[in-house]
Amino acid sequence: MKRYDNFTEDRIAVVDIVQTAAQSDQSQSSDMDVEQGFSNPLASQELQAHHSQILEDHSAPLSAVNGHRPSNGTSNKVKTDNLEFDQIEVSLVDDAGAGVPDEVLVNASDFFLEHNDNYNLTWREASHQISEVAEDPSRPPIPGWNVPYCRWRLRRVIESLFFRVLTLLLIVIDIIIVILDLASGKDFDEVSTYQIIDLIFTIYFVVEIFLRLIALTQPVFFATWYNVVDFAVVLITLVIVIVGMTHNTWAERLSLLTLLRLVRIFRLIRLYTEKQQIETAARQMVSQNKRRYQQNGFDLDLTYVTARVIATSFPSSGLWAWYRNPISRVSKFLNIQHPDRYKIYNLCSEKTYDTEYFQHRVERFMIDDHNVPSLQQMLDFAQSAKSWLNANPENVIVVHCKGGKGRTGTMICVWLVEAGIFTSANQSLEYFGQRRTDMNVSKKFQGVETPSQSRYVGYYEVMKNHLGGQVPLSSPLLLKKIVIRGMMYVGEGNGDDFFFKVDQGNGKELYSAHIGFRRNCHVSYNPERDILEITTVNSPKLDGDVRVLFQTNSKTVPKGYENCPFYFWFNTAFVADTSRKLILTREQLDNPHKPKTWHCFRETFQIEVFFAEGT
Repeated sequence: MKRYDNFTEDRIAVVDIVQTAAQSDQSQSSDMDVEQGFSNPLASQELQAHHSQILEDHSAPLSAVNGHRPSNGTSNKVKTDNLEFDQIEVSLVDDAGAGVPDEVLVNASDFFLEHNDNYNLTWREASHQISEVAEDPSRPPIPGWNVPYCRWRLRRVIESLFFRVLTLLLIVIDIIIVILDLASGKDFDEVSTYQIIDLIFTIYFVVEIFLRLIALTQPVFFATWYNVVDFAVVLITLVIVIVGMTHNTWAERLSLLTLLRLVRIFRLIRLYTEKQQIETAARQMVSQNKRRYQQNGFDLDLTYVTARVIATSFPSSGLWAWYRNPISRVSKFLNIQHPDRYKIYNLCSEKTYDTEYFQHRVERFMIDDHNVPSLQQMLDFAQSAKSWLNANPENVIVVHCKGGKGRTGTMICVWLVEAGIFTSANQSLEYFGQRRTDMNVSKKFQGVETPSQSRYVGYYEVMKNHLGGQVPLSSPLLLKKIVIRGMMYVGEGNGDDFFFKVDQGNGKELYSAHIGFRRNCHVSYNPERDILEITTVNSPKLDGDVRVLFQTNSKTVPKGYENCPFYFWFNTAFVADTSRKLILTREQLDNPHKPKTWHCFRETFQIEVFFAEGT
């Protein structure tokens, strides 16, 4: 890969807090990777014992599940909230100890996909698994003065919504000019102003057609009927315009000019063909900078996360197909590229489609947009994917939600952990985001959407590595108090304009309270310390997956997903036994995690939730 050509003498240093045990090559683990059959050294009993020892070290890094350090105590009981994840730091350094450019670090995940031969990787299971997809068909070209990148950049321009709308506008103006020219009744020996303008427009259309031909390449361009029609209409129009301005006597004697002028109306068909181009531009705009599959005549919002795991947006019909993947094209792609070897997972609770397009090989998991799957859904998905991929080495899974990012990324990261490709939730989340993002378009991260979704991938890591792949035992809790810090700049500043509810999704509301009206709660606010304390009345009993959602009447507080200021998901089994407390910083709350809200939710904004045992 070109961007690494200058670093062939570099080396990768993989620093793992369990490195000593990992290097002992514990090959006795029975947890074999599903896609390649490689063992996961981090799953061995020796490493688990070493991991337990780490939990007693108070200098352990922050937990990806709860966002706070483990509490004191030497209990041998394995409790999910106290389990810390193995932290693997990847650094690229040369022999002199100098760092490498940011470009290399930003594309760290791409590094694991390619050029592994020049480096000494101790992270065997991950590097080998990902290297099998070095030839990623959805991978964007390498930036620089090379033909693939220049062609890709040209295609981005001519398929942009601005360019297509401009072309449509010029087509409409050109048709109006033709009609005015025909209605003017000018003699054949007189070149009208309309004809000159028509010639200018026609030259633009010729240039546009040939630029499109260069960008798409000849096989792709002529594979679609509307491109063929465009090509024919533009060339015929050019001939007509030139002949109409030459005053050839033979043409006049045969009365061809009158016929040719009338034929110019034939360009009306371009109004319809341009609609196809605008739909392509709209899909490109909606997909933003997610990697797209643009080969073999296809242009789909679709990414190969691994050679056997595909992420895509919703296969759409009707109005949705104007700006999302048309279901007919997705069906054609899968039936050509992976005939009889694919299975689709629909993660949308809000919408479905005719599964006959995919030979009814569709399994549905009902997950609300911008929310999380249940622990049981994650386990069911992992087992279903394992069963399908184990059935045949050529089988692939296709995972989608609406945009192919949040819910899709959550479940795919669950699978990456389950398969042993990554042992860390954080690594799988980072890898998916890098894989789904086209850095050539923009730097916007196209990974898992919300902190709650990332938190649940962390939960799955614990279930996989420490709970035998099982859902934790029931852990009912009573919600006693919520403490919010940093409310000073949020709405009225004291919480009186806020109310909240506790539910389990799908309309299963368990509790609600209004802070301003003091309904179902006692409230106190300390302006000096900027701390709002909400003590619940008629405390609800919570068990399993729980969502707390805050709403406000204030017009100044930004609202995001779920049309609310902030919310968060957690599972009661992952709340610490000792402290009975869940702490979430601004970056760990859904909606305030976005920098565009930080004018309201300042750095000190934080929520602490206090519980009591519910049994």
